[in-house]
Amino acid sequence: MIESTNLKLPGVAHGFFTREGGHSSGLYASLNCGLGSGDDIAAVSKNRGIVSAILGVGADHLLTVHQHHSADVQVVTAPWPQAERPKADAMVTRERGIALGVLTADCGPVLFADPKAGVIGAAHAGWKGALGGVTDQTIAAMENLGASRGDLIAAVGPTISKEAYEVGPEFPARFLGASKENGAFFHPSARAGHAMFDLPGYLAARLALAGVGAVVNLDICTFAGEARFFSYRRATHRRETDYGRQISAIALM
Repeated sequence: MIESTNLKLPGVAHGFFTREGGHSSGLYASLNCGLGSGDDIAAVSKNRGIVSAILGVGADHLLTVHQHHSADVQVVTAPWPQAERPKADAMVTRERGIALGVLTADCGPVLFADPKAGVIGAAHAGWKGALGGVTDQTIAAMENLGASRGDLIAAVGPTISKEAYEVGPEFPARFLGASKENGAFFHPSARAGHAMFDLPGYLAARLALAGVGAVVNLDICTFAGEARFFSYRRATHRRETDYGRQISAIALM
């Protein structure tokens, strides 16, 4: 796994896990943690057990949600059966011993902590969620639990980079309609009428604009790092039938 230096805090365990070191095979090799993938569920459960053990929580205390590219945030007070996981794209908690996990394969995983208030959060941010304000809603939900945005620490984990994220001619208008300043996150593509989008840069800037006290962008590309990361776009380019999901998670200990 990869750790962000700003989240190496007393009483907090976290990790941006890679695809390495698990039990899955084939397209899912090897630490696939996606319950929604076509992988063998027994292998996925073993992989999630590896993650929970590293974080120091029980296997049934590593929680993920049914992600649907929204700005919905779930406040976690107790574990739920994974078969009954709620629809959301972010979670927050002040409960100890519960790991909040988000699954990605190019989208941005964002982990949050307010070490003073003892509140953590995790968000899954694809372009829809990012533009729709999933990080802003996560911050607001953490504040409702007693956090202060000025004390918040956030890290944007491995995400598809601007060098690999080509978008069509209609795409930038969505972001420019929200703010002309968002033009800074689009750069010319080699293909006429297309652009390259900087999703992790947009997320980091939005977090800073929201007043988060400390923001780190790990600046690691999932598309380019095939040996370490699953990538939806890479799988699509190769016309593969499915893809694995890496997990990023944080827990209060």
